[in-house]
Amino acid sequence: MPTLTSLSTITSSTPNESLISLPSFKLPKIPQFSPPFWLWQQKIKMGPMSVSPMGFGTWAWGNQLLWGYDESMDTELQQIFNLAVESGVNLFDTADSYGTGRLNGQSEKLLGKFIREYRGKKQVQKNIVIATKFAAYPWRLTPTQFVNACKSSLDRIQVEQIGIGQLHWSTANYAPLQEQALWDGLVAMYDKGLVRAVGVSNYGPKQLVKIHDYLKARGVPLCSAQVQYSLLSNGEDQIEIKNISDSLGIRLISYSPLGLGMLTGKYTPSNLPSGPRGLLFRQIIPGLEPLLNSLREIAKKRGKTIPQVAINWCICKGTIPIPGVKTIKQAKENLGALGWYLSSDEVLQLEYAAGESPRKMIQNIFQTRQMKVEKNHGNAEGNSWRWRLRIEDVRTVYLLISNYFSKIGGLDVICGDHSCAYLHLLDDLDLFLALYNICISLEFISCE
Repeated sequence: MPTLTSLSTITSSTPNESLISLPSFKLPKIPQFSPPFWLWQQKIKMGPMSVSPMGFGTWAWGNQLLWGYDESMDTELQQIFNLAVESGVNLFDTADSYGTGRLNGQSEKLLGKFIREYRGKKQVQKNIVIATKFAAYPWRLTPTQFVNACKSSLDRIQVEQIGIGQLHWSTANYAPLQEQALWDGLVAMYDKGLVRAVGVSNYGPKQLVKIHDYLKARGVPLCSAQVQYSLLSNGEDQIEIKNISDSLGIRLISYSPLGLGMLTGKYTPSNLPSGPRGLLFRQIIPGLEPLLNSLREIAKKRGKTIPQVAINWCICKGTIPIPGVKTIKQAKENLGALGWYLSSDEVLQLEYAAGESPRKMIQNIFQTRQMKVEKNHGNAEGNSWRWRLRIEDVRTVYLLISNYFSKIGGLDVICGDHSCAYLHLLDDLDLFLALYNICISLEFISCE
């Protein structure tokens, strides 16, 4: 059964503490608050900055395939941003790859626009922390190219300095020589003052220690590590990464705290989302009843919602969750996860129920595992990646994405005898990861 992180510290803090510092994670006694949400003022120390106990993720702000983004949503997204900031949330996570096709970088552009047009207090505006991730694309081979990626993000956001510049994923599994160049790029952008702090995303335990030591030797502190972390993604790797982060003074940011929506209670085996997420949910949702029942029971007892309980669990584990938001309703609901804490018994109850689920959330391959690719078929050439997927019938996946790719180029499926397929994925990292993870969930690909 999973263990509770820092269980002994949950009731040991002082009410007046304003900053939380690693490795101990102290939780103050919080008074009850009135709906719809409590204006949270507590801040957590993250490198040289102070951030809210929860941030907002902006993966959906520009992603059409997985999240159905449309530019008509921008007005509501700005309202979401304003609501979050006015409610004390000052951490926003984005990436230079967030946005698909012609909308590449759209998430960064929107965040920059919303910051400039914010009409609230100037000090509140000044305290906003943007954490953006720079993709380790195959053509970013030198420190200078990585620094240029940071400068491009600065241009899109239109700020002089980024809060946290993060390496989006490790290339150690497939391009180890590129890895050090990217690390040197992080050092350079920090030394040049382009970012206030640096972090990583999708790093496994061993690589996390390596990059921490490498940066430390060059006078650059590793501020944060972003990892998929939720009640559906709390295995040995996550526990080890959390323990390492605590010991090294690295703040852990948990993305997908609601399991792409599976922990909202909204979906059932007969009510699945459309598109690629539906393929994934179909494999996992049927076994989630014990966990969803526990979430539902605790939510009812506390007068909360299922998503609020699931997000609060991440906070109680000493991480900073960054749930995604697309609507005002979602934003208000997420804010309701702040200002209170699950009891230690409730945390353990949820972890036991999660352990009863027969299938867990699929993991990002760049974080923990090496991919098993047949040598004659898996390669990286120029700006295109080619992976061999062993599947009986590729038509389902093909139909889901062919229309999308026909607009931006990049898909070439060779069915042959319907026993294999090749996917050429150009600039869209997140689409690649999503499709790859979906294929894993359907047992299309073998991973060690």
